[in-house]
Amino acid sequence: MKHFEESVYRLIVETSTNLPGDVRRAVNRGRAAEDAATRAGLALSTIAQNIEMAEHEVSPICQDTGMPTFVVHTPVGANHMEMKKDIRNAVVRATRDGKLRPNSVDSLTGKNSGDNLGPGTPVIHFEQWEQDTIDIRLILKGGGCENKNIQYSLPAELEGLGKAGRDLDGIRKCILHAVYQAQGQGCSAGFIGVGIGGDRTTGYELAKQQLFRHIDDVNPNPELQKLEDYILENANKLGIGTMGFGGEVTLLGCKIGAMNRLPASFFVSVAYNCWAFRRQGALIDAATGDIREWLYESGKGISMNAESQAETAIASSDDGKPASGREIVLQTPISEEQIRSLRVGDVVVIRGEMHTGRDALHKYLMDHDAPIDLNGTVIYHCGPVMLKDDEGWHVKAAGPTTSIREEPYQGDILKKFGIRAVIGKGGMGPKTLQALQEHGAVYLNAIGGAAQYYAECIKKVNGVDFMEFGIPEAMWHLDVDGFAAIVTMDSHGNSLHADVSKNSAAKLEMFKEPVFA
Repeated sequence: MKHFEESVYRLIVETSTNLPGDVRRAVNRGRAAEDAATRAGLALSTIAQNIEMAEHEVSPICQDTGMPTFVVHTPVGANHMEMKKDIRNAVVRATRDGKLRPNSVDSLTGKNSGDNLGPGTPVIHFEQWEQDTIDIRLILKGGGCENKNIQYSLPAELEGLGKAGRDLDGIRKCILHAVYQAQGQGCSAGFIGVGIGGDRTTGYELAKQQLFRHIDDVNPNPELQKLEDYILENANKLGIGTMGFGGEVTLLGCKIGAMNRLPASFFVSVAYNCWAFRRQGALIDAATGDIREWLYESGKGISMNAESQAETAIASSDDGKPASGREIVLQTPISEEQIRSLRVGDVVVIRGEMHTGRDALHKYLMDHDAPIDLNGTVIYHCGPVMLKDDEGWHVKAAGPTTSIREEPYQGDILKKFGIRAVIGKGGMGPKTLQALQEHGAVYLNAIGGAAQYYAECIKKVNGVDFMEFGIPEAMWHLDVDGFAAIVTMDSHGNSLHADVSKNSAAKLEMFKEPVFA
């Protein structure tokens, strides 16, 4: 199959840069259900704009291109070893071309392979079938939503829901709890795949398999179809909303599968996927390796109704006024006085230099000096997709990563270096909130997954430190203009994330009573 490697490369590019039609329609339904002038509504508008930008630029929708996971059905006699070699070569090429971010990291040393290859990466599952064609499917599931996967062992006692037994009602409670615990950290509004039964490994595999289903399909099991409909309707009553900002739209899709289990075990496994639901597939000629047809409708031609907006797209309502709070332009370096004047709900537009920093950098800074003066600066929780040419480094995708991973470090680093603002997604915890109060800083929530929207705000790469950490974990020094984000934790002890979590916990209790006999 001399064209198989090229076909896999095309599959990777299509999956990374162009959301399928069924996903786009789900996002559009979410936009229609949300008040356009709220924070959640404006976030959905930014998401829609980002989807179209990624398609136009043929660049990653989200900077976290995830763990490439292939499921391949082949005719009897197909050479899986050669196919695996071609898939790996296609992954290397896509990484080199900036369609995938180098995400394969040694679990013991933390060293990034740089090409997405390594033990266990990419993930490739082969199965034989009785067809004469090859069915290859790919899902790119980022770390933020992967970290919100959860598995329950029934019976269990669940926060806000009480006892979940070994029955359909216990399963219902587990799924609602899974959506609740994700909050905005998994880039809601999201999609979930649920696996009932199996063992701990196969239960999660079944859950992920559900994510390959078409969003508008009908479950052949009437009981599971009824449960899917129930979850989709009622999860959106929790008030978590897009990005965890509060609102009407928390879940965009729910698919459930079941398999047999041991009498002693009853697992409910939930695979959470962000709004950037990147999965695609192709039917391939087994003789030539050419693509015969795509397995999911292309998103091309499906309008997201994302009108061209100014630099404060996430900030302004239809009449051009801020949807809530005020709109403040901050030029770095920023003073403590400026920060103390900000409140939750204010929209901040940053100009000047900011610096990326993720897990490796935060761990390093706890015991070492920074390579530059960070007093009055902004730290951006971001692992960008970067390409280098004769003119230097260029940002191809640069949305925020989930901030809660930095909770053990952030407060100490704010104090040590005098940082005035932290940008990320999903919010942070009480230790960081206390540090914001004590040292005069704020947390700014950017729109998770909007990697093209924010990349456009980055005008120049001023430099980079710690390349030994790998591209995603390096400290990039970026010159930005028009970088808009919302104050969700301020220096006065206020946290939108804590408020939404508390409110959704109270609403979760509404679902404690049995629904399915």
